[in-house]
Amino acid sequence: MDFDAARRHMIDSQVRPNGVNDPRVIAAIDKAPREAFLPSGLKHLAYADTEVVYGVGRSLIKPRDFAKLLAALDPRPTDLALDIASGTGYASAVLARLVDVVIGVEQDAELVATAQETWANLGVDRAVMIEGDPAVGAPTEGPFDLILIAQAVEIVPQALLDQLKDGGRLGAIVASGPLSKGIIFTRSGGAVAGREGFEASARLVLPGFERPRSFVF
Repeated sequence: MDFDAARRHMIDSQVRPNGVNDPRVIAAIDKAPREAFLPSGLKHLAYADTEVVYGVGRSLIKPRDFAKLLAALDPRPTDLALDIASGTGYASAVLARLVDVVIGVEQDAELVATAQETWANLGVDRAVMIEGDPAVGAPTEGPFDLILIAQAVEIVPQALLDQLKDGGRLGAIVASGPLSKGIIFTRSGGAVAGREGFEASARLVLPGFERPRSFVF
């Protein structure tokens, strides 16, 4: 399979037609080979218009959803960024081309090792990985200009919102029943407000980010 051609086709058929035309974002996506972050049996799905589940509670969301969420976050060259539930490291690898430093948080030690090896092979040098609970984030490393949760969640923990700088942005795909939407949360002083950005299709909810279930007697 010609992955380079598939990546270009993905950009031209899934990313640009959905309103993502920032040349920096396009270039960062183009230089991060999605197939490198998937196990061998799933590499053929790297550029398909689908969410690819590659581990327990971990997936690569649709290229279209990822690109729109990333563009809506408006990553800047001076940003300190946090990538939540980094998994095999794809989102961090893209972010590393757009911000000053990106810190990934992943609790699965095997995925941490995989991400670090892949980054080394690809020459990704602005990303570091911390092994820890994604719902807790990295409070000792922040506050952050940008926090990315590149997967579906039902809730955004307050602990992560508290790690935003004034003017900082957090982007997530927030699922409610069968629907999900890309939402950008922005801190202004002591308040954080969410703004709906686009309809999304991510379905796999990140473990630890579920809405508490109520009991009916």
